[in-house]
Amino acid sequence: MDPLLLVLIVAGIAAAFCWITSLVTNETSWIDRVWSIVPVIYVWIFAVAALVGGLDATRLLVMAILVTAWGARLTFNFARKGGYTGMEDYRWAILRGRMSRWQFQLFNLFFIVLFQSALLVLITLPAYIAWQHPSPFNGWDAAFSALFVAFLVGETVADQQQWRFHQAKKAAGGVREPGFLTTGLFAYSRHPNFFFEQAQWWAFYAIGAVALVADGGGWLNWTIVGAVLLSVLFLGSTIFTESISSAKYPAYRDYQRATSMLVPLPRRRGSKTPEAA
Repeated sequence: MDPLLLVLIVAGIAAAFCWITSLVTNETSWIDRVWSIVPVIYVWIFAVAALVGGLDATRLLVMAILVTAWGARLTFNFARKGGYTGMEDYRWAILRGRMSRWQFQLFNLFFIVLFQSALLVLITLPAYIAWQHPSPFNGWDAAFSALFVAFLVGETVADQQQWRFHQAKKAAGGVREPGFLTTGLFAYSRHPNFFFEQAQWWAFYAIGAVALVADGGGWLNWTIVGAVLLSVLFLGSTIFTESISSAKYPAYRDYQRATSMLVPLPRRRGSKTPEAA
């Protein structure tokens, strides 16, 4: 069996589960709960298929280990914030309030469940390219794998800094000026965790491209659509999140003017920067 077919079967089951449970529980964060789990399953399906088929599976095993580390870190961070205890993403509640019931249910089915389920398959398909074009693990593989790990470490640091800030804010009764984090990695990017998350999947795409290049192909192939769509999703999500933050915190607009949105960069000169107390 082509491993992609098995991946699509698992993805269909996961999507059906997320949609049905969202209807039963009347909350829509089920896709968030499988987000860090199903990509790990998909990549391991490709890796096991290579092993069973007697192919050189070194590259795919490295890819599977990298995505497993990504999934473990993200699962831990989501769990400690209460993601598996019935907590719904606050943005879905805001959108639900702006739509009629039938409009939100269509949004739930087509965007939250189907689009994001498809996206979780698409971002893992560089592993499919690696399965189709087996070749020895090389220096480019090692370089992009190291880059993936560096981005993983960056996201871990950013999430930990954000976690400590919100815990301190909670201990202070929910009030800590200016209301949002502006120090550490957040002094260089308003969403460093978002940047590093996307960057990991671009590095993952590059590892898959290495397999194609080693087989006489080029660096650009159709699986880049996963990384592109993930970046588009994050851009839209970031803009929506910032519209909420700027309405909630008066100083957020100064932070926006002073600090890069995603790519970590030095703060802009001459801009007023709010600092956390």
